[in-house]
Amino acid sequence: MATKIETRELNAWYGRRQALYDVSLAIPEGEVTAVIGPSGCGKSTLLRCLNRLHEETPRARVSGEILLDGEDLMHLDPVAVRFRVGMVFQKPSPFPNMSVFENVAAGPRLLGVRGNDALDAAVLEALQLAGLWEEVADHLDDPGTSLSGGQQQRLCIARALAVHPEVLLMDEPCSALDPIATNKVEALIATLKARYTVVIVTHNLAQAVRVSDRTAFLYLGKVVEVDRTSQLFGSPREKLTENYVTGRFG
Repeated sequence: MATKIETRELNAWYGRRQALYDVSLAIPEGEVTAVIGPSGCGKSTLLRCLNRLHEETPRARVSGEILLDGEDLMHLDPVAVRFRVGMVFQKPSPFPNMSVFENVAAGPRLLGVRGNDALDAAVLEALQLAGLWEEVADHLDDPGTSLSGGQQQRLCIARALAVHPEVLLMDEPCSALDPIATNKVEALIATLKARYTVVIVTHNLAQAVRVSDRTAFLYLGKVVEVDRTSQLFGSPREKLTENYVTGRFG
């Protein structure tokens, strides 16, 4: 399997506090990679580095390489990077005071898509990919914030997909959702990997097992172990990994 996005000796700081230490991680194309580890281990920081969001934090900085198809993202315009590497956050965050349609159309507009037919097609495709079209087809003019929590999260996924990213980052996308909404998002993740490379941060180890092909275990800002998910959870190489996935600490 070809590598889609890769970090090489990636370090990240918040002021003087270092959050990531020499993280080298290859993420295969067309798969779901889960990133697990206890709170504060650097999972979300790693995700935010992958699309250059980490640098937006005051006094934050990074060193090392982040490669997308072999191209170093650190030398590209950060806004352009975020069109190629989309992100969905922990809490559903539809744009306020914007309709369902406009939430999804915002990205294509920024990319220069013009004309009602072209925008309609872009919004339809994204909502279908996010598994939301049938639920909102008659409510496109309603505020995005009027949807249920699970629908709002899928709206945010549709918003990210509308600009045709190559990689989709998901930071605890189900932590604020009920079990039914969680099941829908997990089923969606399984379908998305046919078209996208997906990286998901999750505290829920059972979720990592359900949705991911590969899993990376982080501890204190360092990669402890990376393997096929079935191997990492079933027969981990490192004792620290075994202790974590069996619930001895976390």
